[in-house]
Amino acid sequence: MKIPNPGFTLVQPAVTVEDINDPATVNAGIEMLDQDAVKLQSQPLRARRVIVRLGAAMVVLHTSNLRLRTRTSVHQGLLAYVAFGPQARGTVNGLPVRPGMLLAAAPDSEARFVVDAGWEAMAFLLPPEDIRTHLAVRQRDREFRMPQGVETLQVSEVRARQLFDWGKRLVDTAVLDPALFNESEAERSAAQVELLETLLATLDMADDFEPGRSDRTRQSQSLIVKAAEDHALSQTGATLYVTDLCKAVGVSERTLEYAFKEVMGLTPVAYLIRLRLHRVRQALLATTPESTTVSAAALCWGFWHFGEFSRAYKDCFGELPSDTLLRKP
Repeated sequence: MKIPNPGFTLVQPAVTVEDINDPATVNAGIEMLDQDAVKLQSQPLRARRVIVRLGAAMVVLHTSNLRLRTRTSVHQGLLAYVAFGPQARGTVNGLPVRPGMLLAAAPDSEARFVVDAGWEAMAFLLPPEDIRTHLAVRQRDREFRMPQGVETLQVSEVRARQLFDWGKRLVDTAVLDPALFNESEAERSAAQVELLETLLATLDMADDFEPGRSDRTRQSQSLIVKAAEDHALSQTGATLYVTDLCKAVGVSERTLEYAFKEVMGLTPVAYLIRLRLHRVRQALLATTPESTTVSAAALCWGFWHFGEFSRAYKDCFGELPSDTLLRKP
C-alpha cells in the first residue's frame, strides 16, 4: 500500500501538539498509529504527543508522567524506528529499555510498552520505498533489510543519543515555530532528507540485540501477560477468575502471578480489572445518555456490583462514570 506524499498535510497541519490527560482518548488524532493505553497508577495523567509530518515521513515524540501500559502498532505502509530518551525507563515486549537500544517495527506489527514516569521516546515513521529510493540514488539499495515484526537493535550509546537528540531538536523547533513546517514544503522536504541521512547512518552501525538469559525470561513473561490480556478482552462480560486465565494461557497460578508482578507491577486480577475499567470509559465517552446507561456499559465488561464498580472507576479516573457519560462524545 503506497502512502501518498501530500495526503497528511492536506488534512491537518504539519505540526500537532496534543496534551493527553485521558488514556481513553490516546488513539484520537493520529492517522499513522493505533494505540491503546492503560494507566497503571491512579494519579492524573499528563502525557504529550508531538507529531511533525514531513510529507510521507513523520517524527513523533511521546512523553508520560505516569507508569503506563501501551500497545502500539504502525499502520500498513509505514516502518517505525524508535529511539529512547536518556531518562526513559520501562520495557518493550518484556525487554528493559537500555542505553544504545533501538526498535525497528514492520508495518502492522505491535509493540507492547510498559513505561515509567519521565518516559521520552522518539518514533520515526516512513514508507520503506522512501528508504529504498534514497539508497538507490547512492547505489546502496541492496543494503536495506525490512524488519520482521518488532526487532530490537543495538548501537553505541552515543549513536542512539544522537538519533534521539536529532528528533528532539526537530520537535522543539516545530513546537516553537510551527509555521516553519506548516507553511513551507521546502522545509519539510529538507527535514525529511536529513531524517533519512541521520537514521540510515545510525542503522549502518546497528547490530541485532542478543538477549541474555534474564532477557529471555522477561520476554516469556511478557508473552504470558499478553495472552492473558487477550483472553480477558475476548470474554467481555464474564467474571475474571485466575484459574480460567491459567487454563487459557497454559501456565500455573504461581507463574501467572509472577509474570504480572514482573511486567505490570500488579496482580493479574488487579490489572485486568483496571483494563476493563478503561474499556468501560471508552464506551461511555463514545456514546450519550440517550443511547446507553452506566449499568449497561459496566455489565458489558463484567462489572456486576455497581457500588464497587463506581468506587473503582472514580479511584482510577477521578470522576464517577455518570459524569463521564454526560460528556459529549
